[in-house]
Amino acid sequence: MRMFHGDVSLGEAEVFPIKPGPDAALPFPSNEIRVSHLSPASERCPPLAILQTIAPFSVRCKLQAKTVPLNPSIHRLYLTCFNEYKSAVVVVGDEELHLVAMPSKAVNVPCFWCCAVRAGLYASSVGMLNLRCLAIVFDLDETLIVANTVASFERRIGDLSHKMEAVDDPGRVAAMSAEIKRYIEDRALLKEFIDKDTVTDNGRILVAQKEEVQPIGAQDRLLRPVIRLPERNAILTRINPEIRDTSVFVKLRPAWEDLRSYLTAKGRKRFEVYVCTMAERDYALEIWRLLDPEANLISLNNISERVVCVKPDSSKSLQHVFKNGGCHPKMAMVIDDRLKVWDEKDQPRVHVVPAYAPYYAPQAETANAVPVLCVARNVACNIRGGFFREFDENLLKKVFELLYENELLDLPYAPDVGDYLVCEDTSFVPTNKDPAPIPEGMSGAEVEKRLNGRAHQVDQKQISSSTPIPEGMSGAEGEKRLNGRAHQVDQKQISSSTRLSDDVRVAPRGNLAGSNVESNGGSLPITPLLFVSVLQEIGRLCNSKVEFRSTVSSTGKSTQFSVEVLFSNEKVGSGTGKTREEAQVQAAEKALQNLQKKVYRVITRPTKSG
Repeated sequence: MRMFHGDVSLGEAEVFPIKPGPDAALPFPSNEIRVSHLSPASERCPPLAILQTIAPFSVRCKLQAKTVPLNPSIHRLYLTCFNEYKSAVVVVGDEELHLVAMPSKAVNVPCFWCCAVRAGLYASSVGMLNLRCLAIVFDLDETLIVANTVASFERRIGDLSHKMEAVDDPGRVAAMSAEIKRYIEDRALLKEFIDKDTVTDNGRILVAQKEEVQPIGAQDRLLRPVIRLPERNAILTRINPEIRDTSVFVKLRPAWEDLRSYLTAKGRKRFEVYVCTMAERDYALEIWRLLDPEANLISLNNISERVVCVKPDSSKSLQHVFKNGGCHPKMAMVIDDRLKVWDEKDQPRVHVVPAYAPYYAPQAETANAVPVLCVARNVACNIRGGFFREFDENLLKKVFELLYENELLDLPYAPDVGDYLVCEDTSFVPTNKDPAPIPEGMSGAEVEKRLNGRAHQVDQKQISSSTPIPEGMSGAEGEKRLNGRAHQVDQKQISSSTRLSDDVRVAPRGNLAGSNVESNGGSLPITPLLFVSVLQEIGRLCNSKVEFRSTVSSTGKSTQFSVEVLFSNEKVGSGTGKTREEAQVQAAEKALQNLQKKVYRVITRPTKSG
């Protein structure tokens, strides 16, 4: 078969189908191989590792240059691809065929594997994998914000008033009345904003500021009236500046800044950010502008394709989010308050957060030892670490050992974000009557205190100082960190309150029936993510690196996953299981128990005077 680079002839090449036989079809049209361009150079990832990640087992055929006569041009192409981590690209319709230069143990001629991938996907993925970057997709309403118009405020007030007529429980009536009052207060602020472009908040009159909205595509430049109420964590804005009835009252979810800072810390891009919502497009673009005012997460050049709106009666799909080839679904995680709105094949990659309910349960977010979005940040950090550890220690290592003569089945397993995400039950929503659930991120004393309804107060210094001591810290320094030199520690209280409740059980993926703790007649959800999230948060508070290192062993039909936890490069726990997440949760639980024992030893260490 003739081979060309553009219009330049490279000579003849022999093509071998992966499945030999008379019916084996070759992917090249017109029986010629016409390379249109070379892929972007990769800094650390050979092309085959990238292709196996975004298009697993997609090898269509193998190519070998004919030696008589051997055209030097094809040899130069081979050396360029091999040495510079590039591939030669043949465009066929909406697909790209990537010719990957392969080493050979038997022949000394240019040899290639031909892999098929969706057009544009390789070019975007090579940069992400080199930078150790994944994709993260956000839902908006009830995940990151809650927004209301005057009409929606009135509808909610009317619905609650109607329901309250049928309620006899005085406690529940009081809770519903308080919720209605919160709606009425914010509706009054929104009405004033609509009528006067002002808001009277705690005796202060705040005037709307005209914020410039950068044009997107052919859109004209806009000046939008906005009033920001940082004390309330709220913003009033107008979707269409010309129509006052498009005004909305937006409440931002606490700890959004923590999550956003992680995504952009020190100018290092950890995730490519996307939005997928069932909201109307102009609304979605304005809400995202409020969440990302400096366009640090999504640049204005990419905003049109990165904010994806789907119809309310449709399913969300990562394939649709990445329809322009921006990323492969295996390299993406989702943060949403609902799981079932996503396509079934994407659900293993969804981190489900409790719906944000600032009017229904205003205390829920602040009651959490670790806010919901900080848990999401920890989950994202853990997923990214696990994904690229698997990529480096398994995929890259084995790809470097592959030769032209290897079979397709010799390709190593490529990591998937879904491998590192633990499913959890977030259907429980706290009310003003019911006790708040034990949040992901509470352990030891906080868990037992919440379960037993302890009434004593713990100041912020005590909470911040009650984290485990980083390795290398002396006994005196440890006691100083733990006690803040401000109070004496009762050893009996510590020994009884720094252990996890014996009732806590880890529910395996997909089985949520056993994920509750019975306490005082109520059912409080404890999720498998609890242990992993708590450990991540402890590491962050102590400025200590938390690593999960996993290995896989297979014996016949059985596969065993092993995970070790390193805290400041010291092994503090390990676990095994039939799935990676089961082993990870077990390892995190063991690590927490070991860290608690270390803290207790530091606290009870005798002093010189004692």
